Amino acid sequence: MVKTRAKLAELDPVWGRIRAEAQEAIDHEPLLGGVIHSSILHHKTLESALAYRISLKLASSEMPEQILREICDAAYAGDRSLSVAARADIVAVHDRDPACDRFIQPMLFFKGFQAIQAYRVSHWLWVEGRRDMARFFQMRASEVFGVDVHPAARLGKGIMIDHAHSIVIGETATVGDNVSMLHSVTLGGTGKEEEDRHPKIGDGVLIGAGAKVLGNIRVGNCSRIAAGSVVLQEVPPCKTVAGVPAKIVGEAGCDQPSVSMDQLLGTKGSE
Repeated sequence: MVKTRAKLAELDPVWGRIRAEAQEAIDHEPLLGGVIHSSILHHKTLESALAYRISLKLASSEMPEQILREICDAAYAGDRSLSVAARADIVAVHDRDPACDRFIQPMLFFKGFQAIQAYRVSHWLWVEGRRDMARFFQMRASEVFGVDVHPAARLGKGIMIDHAHSIVIGETATVGDNVSMLHSVTLGGTGKEEEDRHPKIGDGVLIGAGAKVLGNIRVGNCSRIAAGSVVLQEVPPCKTVAGVPAKIVGEAGCDQPSVSMDQLLGTKGSE
């Protein structure tokens, strides 16, 4: 099994590219050599590097890094989907964020990516029945990254959260694959209901900065929510909604709004 994993690591294009970029980064900025070696080049796999990075960021006087590292290692060993999702998230950030020109950047510098990976470990803990530890991960991720995702929420792969400040995703929310959202997005409830009370976001959705999607409503695949909107009713697939409360203002404008990241209303079919 160890030999098999080593062979797979050699054929891992995402991890291979990250390691190559890490060496180039050291050549250009030697003062970051210690950080880059400890975070990337010291590790044989992406999973090991992610476990190190998450535990380093979330460690505190209450919970040492070594214990968090062991938990993260167990999560990656126990659920292969975490590894697949992490790679998809890296590629998503690189493809959609014009400020990202290397795979190494989300790993080292982008708190949106790092917060999502911390959430993925917390969700694994939640599913495993270790709910208090899952809540600890949620608390620390919120304190460190400003991103508060309940560990019971279900997020797909290929998620990109740009800037990632003041993100809130509630307990019964679901987010599909290839979704993009900007800062200050809330996927929240509308009251004190204890049942299914949070939004269901489809695949390929783009959620603009400051948008609030509230209640157990469905946002259809490949739709687009304008910045600052308050969405209280279901959104059909491939539509653009805007306003307070949000209303349909046109078509989504393209097949994959979350990939194009086009947030201008009144263009490309959204008139």
